[in-house]
Amino acid sequence: MAPTDTRLRSQEEITARVKALEALLIEKGIMTTEAVDRLADIYENEVGPQLGAKVVAKAWTDPAFKSRLLDNATAACAELGIGGLQGEDMVVVENTGEVHNVIVCTLCSCYPWPVLGLPPNWYKAPAYRARIVREPRKVLAEDFGFPVPGDVEIRVWDSSSELRYWVLPTRPAGTEGLSVEQLEALVTRDSMIGVGPAAAPAA
Repeated sequence: MAPTDTRLRSQEEITARVKALEALLIEKGIMTTEAVDRLADIYENEVGPQLGAKVVAKAWTDPAFKSRLLDNATAACAELGIGGLQGEDMVVVENTGEVHNVIVCTLCSCYPWPVLGLPPNWYKAPAYRARIVREPRKVLAEDFGFPVPGDVEIRVWDSSSELRYWVLPTRPAGTEGLSVEQLEALVTRDSMIGVGPAAAPAA
């Protein structure tokens, strides 16, 4: 069975568990359907990767901001009005020509919601959480189609409820003349997790 099929099966299992938990919370009167829908809307439309992309684009174009971001990501993001639940203690790690970083939560699904939104199902899947630690180069190449050159060190960062890591991807070549808004469009969620590169500019 191909890795993608295994991942899909895990997504279905996770979705079923989430639905069951949601139904139980509503049945017990702990949450309402409206509250669940509102939370989903917030993390799908109001916070998420588009905010992380703003931070990355600013770091690419403002060296002083980049320095502050790498020193204290939570405080730097707050300068842009970005923060909140699950983003209280964020750490940004920078990709370079020598080092590639990738993020996981081996325990559960800790994730910096204010800048990346809700975690994708594959991020929560046991297969990703276990394999990316043991064989990151193989997982990146086989599951995400993202081969990392052999002379580039891969560092895997394990997020927790205390520290939530995310990646400052390498700025793509040929983007020197692009505006901040155009740079934001090149930053993907996966590039900030470390399972893919930032997109290349259109030819």
